[in-house]
Amino acid sequence: MERYLGLMRNYKISMIVPVFNAKAYLKRCVGSLTGQNYDDLEVILVDDGSTDGSGDLCDELGNTDPRIKVVHKENGGLVSAWKAGVETGTGEYFCFVDSDDWVDPDMVSGMAAFLTGSDQEIISSDYVIERDDGSSQFVWQRLEPGIYEGKELEKTIPKILGEERRYVCMSRCMKLISRRLVQDNCKYSDPRIRTGEDTTIMLPALIDCRRLVIMDHKAYYHYLYVRESMIHKYDQRLFENIELLKGIIDQIIDDKFSGIRRREMRERAQKEYLHLLLLVLKNEARGNPKGYRRNILEICRTEAVRKTVKSVTIHVEEKSNRLLYLVLRHPNHVTVSLLRMAMIVYYRKR
Repeated sequence: MERYLGLMRNYKISMIVPVFNAKAYLKRCVGSLTGQNYDDLEVILVDDGSTDGSGDLCDELGNTDPRIKVVHKENGGLVSAWKAGVETGTGEYFCFVDSDDWVDPDMVSGMAAFLTGSDQEIISSDYVIERDDGSSQFVWQRLEPGIYEGKELEKTIPKILGEERRYVCMSRCMKLISRRLVQDNCKYSDPRIRTGEDTTIMLPALIDCRRLVIMDHKAYYHYLYVRESMIHKYDQRLFENIELLKGIIDQIIDDKFSGIRRREMRERAQKEYLHLLLLVLKNEARGNPKGYRRNILEICRTEAVRKTVKSVTIHVEEKSNRLLYLVLRHPNHVTVSLLRMAMIVYYRKR
């Protein structure tokens, strides 16, 4: 895979950072952006109504570097924050970074070397999971490194939905995305969605893109994983969230495809829905010790869920997902009890 050497010019990159109560991490994040060995960039810090002093810190950082722009807004959630950044950014390409993460100094230059100036291209690198115990894990895109265009890209697009492990990470981070792809598809992103919100922008952007570059094992992006907050977090509205997300995915497919292609993508969307439901069941079994049984049985026996389970099947390899899928297919007191016990044992060991 060769870099694009045709135009030999820099493109302006808008690096958008949604900020909410991230004071402890913000300097490291912003420092990794202003420290890029790439000249033509701007950093958009969007303070989403922080209450821990992050907003003041944004202003302080903005006073140290003319490339930093600061936006203050009332709290509206992650989607509303990055949308505000998109409205402010003036770059030809967008790069999203979460405020508790950081990136390598050569990330932008390394990715920008593959840009052609197209208004429908995405450059994707890889990432490192940085755990709070000091350990790290490199994560590579499942799709083979390369440049995907034309028929090859057309064959690849269906694989972005309905798989246990995604072919292309659906995160808006670790990518350079053409301005047009983001602006044209912002309409699908609903601030009410708190889990899977990146899918609402990346799914339509990937469908619309005409050139997708998967870099060759370049883990520039460092994703901070705080174990305690992840284990004990319970979202009582996750099922409602997933139902809303499903509706948006269906709308994207109906808008973007027709005929046989639409039917293929609709089936993929059904499989994606089942994978998302596994997350819902895990959320209940892990974080809802008093109401997990009632909620899981109620969710699994919902008419729309039963219909989907009967109409499509998914392939799962991870052990925990096999048990979750068993519960989804056969919801009863025995399978739900086994799931709860497995979650207790698993998270006690971690």
